[in-house]
Amino acid sequence: MDIIQLLPDSVANQIAAGEVIQRPASVIKELVENAVDAGAHTIQVLVTDAGRTSIQVIDDGCGMSETDARLAFERHATSKIRQADDLFALHTMGFRGEALPSIAAVAQVVLTTRMATDEVGTCLTLHGSRVVSQEPVACPVGSNFRVDNLFFNVPARRKFLKSNATELNNIVTAFERIVLVYPDIAFQLYSNQQEMLSVRAGTLRQRIVDVYGKRLNQELLPVDVDTALCRITGFVGKPETARKKGSHNFFFVNGRYMRHPYFHKAVMGAYERLVAEGTVPSYFIYFDVSPANIDVNIHPTKTEIKFEDEQGIWQILSAAVKDAIGHFSNITAIDFDTEGRPDIPVFDPQRQSVQIPSVQYNPAYNPFHSSRSSGAVASQLSMLSDLTDSGNSTSPEEPTLFPDEDLPPSLLVEKSPEHYQYKGRYVMTAVKSGLMIIDQHRADVRIGYERYLDQLRRHSASTQKLLFPEMLQFSPSDGVVLQRMLPDLQVMGFDVSDLGGGSYAVSGIPAGIDAYDPLSLLRNIVTDASEHGSAATADELHTQLALSMARHTAIAYGQVLTNDEMERIVNELFACSNANYTPDGKLILAILPQTDIDHLLNP
Repeated sequence: MDIIQLLPDSVANQIAAGEVIQRPASVIKELVENAVDAGAHTIQVLVTDAGRTSIQVIDDGCGMSETDARLAFERHATSKIRQADDLFALHTMGFRGEALPSIAAVAQVVLTTRMATDEVGTCLTLHGSRVVSQEPVACPVGSNFRVDNLFFNVPARRKFLKSNATELNNIVTAFERIVLVYPDIAFQLYSNQQEMLSVRAGTLRQRIVDVYGKRLNQELLPVDVDTALCRITGFVGKPETARKKGSHNFFFVNGRYMRHPYFHKAVMGAYERLVAEGTVPSYFIYFDVSPANIDVNIHPTKTEIKFEDEQGIWQILSAAVKDAIGHFSNITAIDFDTEGRPDIPVFDPQRQSVQIPSVQYNPAYNPFHSSRSSGAVASQLSMLSDLTDSGNSTSPEEPTLFPDEDLPPSLLVEKSPEHYQYKGRYVMTAVKSGLMIIDQHRADVRIGYERYLDQLRRHSASTQKLLFPEMLQFSPSDGVVLQRMLPDLQVMGFDVSDLGGGSYAVSGIPAGIDAYDPLSLLRNIVTDASEHGSAATADELHTQLALSMARHTAIAYGQVLTNDEMERIVNELFACSNANYTPDGKLILAILPQTDIDHLLNP
């Protein structure tokens, strides 16, 4: 009995859709790329409930005839290629003929389209690859795709979609990658009838500024090199604008976004010794390569591209970025114009010496004036010394950690009231069992985290109003994250107002952080949230926000502390629920036992 049989087209289309259509952002990517290939000058994208309920893409391209509209939803039906050799001469975004049938297989699709040579258009309706109706209709030139109830017939796929905030962020990210490639096309993106991004046709630099804000305009250095192997254009950021998080890094090949870690190393190599370790500058780099020298037919998402001569392009890219930095970096020149400057005389030993200013000081001041620690801290430190003295000390390779269990109040402690700061990084204090070493930054992160988390839960933070509101610009993808965080930021003490178009006004900041730049602090918080993704629950969002605030407001390494400040850190640290580790699992303190110290000096 024969057991092998051909799958029905509807099942085959659903299998293909699993690779091509992974989420609502995949639908928008495919439909917008088709609109670009159709020669559109204006493209509108409208989503409802982050694409779960509805996705609509409207363009003013060439449109389709009645026959083409029906044939477009058949598998491997395409106008982009005719034979296998055409794969190595591609000048369009799509070519497989899989996108539309894959979308139709897992959604309810309505297509309205008309060509300029036709008097009336065509309205085609499909439900799960099945054609429901096709009829003539009056409509403008171009195409209008409406995709409703994505994954309605694949409930398992629909169930595993992320939250609306996460899916909308993915939509905006995919949309930005296309917008950055075609500055000569006007784009609009709406979410639940609210405009998220609207960019007019213009130059490439203008497009980048429209998407990511005017601040980026002052940071960009142009790159332009033309060789027989490829042409490289675009912009790279100035070295001083490199940052650890939130940089914008894009590679495009023949108008197609790609990921390429190897080329990223070439860019970073050009910035060697010009940027701090761990920081990355922004860059928008466009490759123009002969289609015969690349292969984009590797993965359905088309973000992985093979080059025939990667090593040669790597060298050209590295030289182009170095040339841009060398030509356009602002290097301070020698200033020979000294007219009007104060005359600083040359030292002459024969002349009478200048009187040295006297120094006033208080000879009775004693920096080692003792202060008593709180009872709670004393009992906890006593427990620490008691554990060490009772034989529970660890080896020198495994320093003693602070126990988290409840402490008997009857224990006493012998803790030095004076502390020593070592190399601007560690707070060292003597305890009965030996020498306690505390990482000052990590300790303050733990202290701040628990304080901010408590403020969020009790809604007890206060706001300090700014004399003049500060203006802040966010990209659409970061704006999605900020919108969800706004209520919690207000509870934390931030007064942030949405002005529309990605602009926000900061009128107030949490009391007690006036020493920090509120704009940089807010950007860092949003960047941290973007990297970790949108939290699924309110508690997870509170945890992310509290940790981000604590990291960016904690005492920095290298900051000189007074004895009172170090005493405050010790007291507040041991009042925390966990004095051993930061919220992200980094060790805060260790104990060097007295026996080990004695052994070092008396081997």
